[in-house]
Amino acid sequence: MSREREIELKVNGRNHKKTVSVRVSLADFLRESLHLTGTHLGCEHGVCGACTVTIDGASVRSCLMLAVQADGCDITTIEGLRKEDGEWSTIQTAFFENFALQCGYCTPGMLSSAIELLRDNPDPTEAEIREHMSGNICRCSGYQAIVEAVKAAAAAARAEGQVEA
Repeated sequence: MSREREIELKVNGRNHKKTVSVRVSLADFLRESLHLTGTHLGCEHGVCGACTVTIDGASVRSCLMLAVQADGCDITTIEGLRKEDGEWSTIQTAFFENFALQCGYCTPGMLSSAIELLRDNPDPTEAEIREHMSGNICRCSGYQAIVEAVKAAAAAARAEGQVEA
């Protein structure tokens, strides 16, 4: 039985073809093979949400997924959130303007989770935001600023006629 396998996937709009160990997590693959260190590892048990990325439109804990399971997938990490012109995305701007980050460790996962929420529900209530974001732990900002940032991103996206933040 082979301990390595070739995978092909798209990450942040770029195609990659790599040979990986069948035991390497997607988080480790992103960080070590693709040098996308914005995907953070916190608990490595899927509890904290720091490693959350978007895979085929859904937020996924990359520490719980093997890289070989992502074969053929379209992945977006924090590094892929900027607009094509280099400007911050609506959600990134909202987090900055609403002071929804401090140390930044949880931010990549928070943003991925918020994007998924706003894609599915462009006008969430505060309770819906809190419920959806509850899988992401922040130890320093307090959650009110994060809730306010998600509300602001939703409002801005609606005003601009965007589908996603």
